[in-house]
Amino acid sequence: MRSYRYLHYDVFTDHLFGGNQLAVVLDARGLSAETMQAVAKEMNFSETTFVLPAERSDTDIRMRIFTPGAELPMAGHPTIGSTFALARSGIIAPGRERLVFGLGVGPVPVTLTWRGDDLSFAWMTQANPTYYEPVTDRAAVAAALALPESALGRNLPAQAISCGVPFLFVPVATRADVDAIEVNAALLAKLLAASNSGAHGVFVFSPERAPDGRDRATVYSRMFAPEFGVAEDPATGSASGPLGCYLVKYGLVPAASADAMRSLQGAKMGRPSDVHISIGLDGGAITSVRVGGESVLAGEGLLYI
Repeated sequence: MRSYRYLHYDVFTDHLFGGNQLAVVLDARGLSAETMQAVAKEMNFSETTFVLPAERSDTDIRMRIFTPGAELPMAGHPTIGSTFALARSGIIAPGRERLVFGLGVGPVPVTLTWRGDDLSFAWMTQANPTYYEPVTDRAAVAAALALPESALGRNLPAQAISCGVPFLFVPVATRADVDAIEVNAALLAKLLAASNSGAHGVFVFSPERAPDGRDRATVYSRMFAPEFGVAEDPATGSASGPLGCYLVKYGLVPAASADAMRSLQGAKMGRPSDVHISIGLDGGAITSVRVGGESVLAGEGLLYI
């Protein structure tokens, strides 16, 4: 048996027991894909990452990402959280400003902000958006989420968008509508198939702001991906980039504010996550997509395999 050290982070939060949990295996050499999948299932977090030597000259580190049910080509909270883990363990030297992960989608750059020798914030760059045809069957959308059709956003379509991984985005009117969702897994699977996008997750959000100003969120959101073994995700960075693109495309956020959006996700689960989104624009065209946040070390351990 060999021992494999891992760090446990809470991601997209500045405090313990918030955000999205992540396990980072710091040196996964010698582990097969089947074993990585088994470890991810054992950890039972939304994702577990496995750090490996770079396979390409234009990357610094190879990283593989697994949910309890499948490997992902790219994901946001694993990228941000793993950056913090690598900084904590000394693999990333203090003060370094840029790192390139080799993920399943190819090179993914991350920029780093430091407070002394401690990493304080990380931004990942995602691909520019690919838009799929909107889903026109509003009744099917509402049924999959156990909502009345009246809860769906007026004049706003359900639409799949990808910045590396496709998700189906569904706007609803109020935060209460977001909280009221009860996913019908069978109907959701049909809905996602009908989007013709390859999406395995649905991201539901409301642009309603908190009436008492208790948070600074641009949108209030939840994400469900039961096909990947994720009943609900407290924070979904890979969906947050295309979320920002949706908000800009349909005018829910003005161009002047496109570089400073925030998604409050996971609140219904008791794990509020603060996901920062920055969309670069040039004459209305999207030129860059970035997702960022903080992470907090929650623990560490050894796996014996």
